[in-house]
Amino acid sequence: MWTPPIALNAEEQKIAARTRKVRKFFVFLRERRHELLDATFQDTLAATYSAEPGGKEPVAAGMLALATLLQAYCHVGDQDAVEHTVMDKRWQMVLDCLGAESPPFRQSTLFNFRMRLMAHNLDQTLLERTVALAELTGGFGARQLRAALDSTPLFGAGHVEDTLNLLGPALRKAVGLAARVILEEAGLVLVGHSRLKAALDLD
Repeated sequence: MWTPPIALNAEEQKIAARTRKVRKFFVFLRERRHELLDATFQDTLAATYSAEPGGKEPVAAGMLALATLLQAYCHVGDQDAVEHTVMDKRWQMVLDCLGAESPPFRQSTLFNFRMRLMAHNLDQTLLERTVALAELTGGFGARQLRAALDSTPLFGAGHVEDTLNLLGPALRKAVGLAARVILEEAGLVLVGHSRLKAALDLD
């Protein structure tokens, strides 16, 4: 579970003071992230990961959830979001990576996380929790926040992905469903690839 500090350190306090008037949402997320991402909700997010042996440790779901909210609020795509994690101190403050010289996650990691959110209907849960917390704490205008987040096509994925990567997941699901019907009878092994472009590079 992701457990970043609750109290703002000296540098974060300076960033928050400069940010509070013009980009209040950053300060709201930084000050309230521990409430938004309580243990129960983080467990729910983490449960969307598939158990796979070996490989790298998955990026904390809590961090990716905050990055997804910042994306929606700032109307930026996956590539720009990754860049912001090393170029924008406000993003670093929220994501607990101040001073990072390399991104804490890759573009594909962020995209795949959003796809898992959507597959489990957790994208709307994340938005609703954020708006409800804003309304409860008064840390950010709930109506303004809902309007800002609801106006973005980010959660539809079309805003940030090219045609191949949009078609890829849908095609994989269709082929997978068809293959299951004949898999046992034909004695075939179903294989796939996490990214369509990478699969197309194979001979």
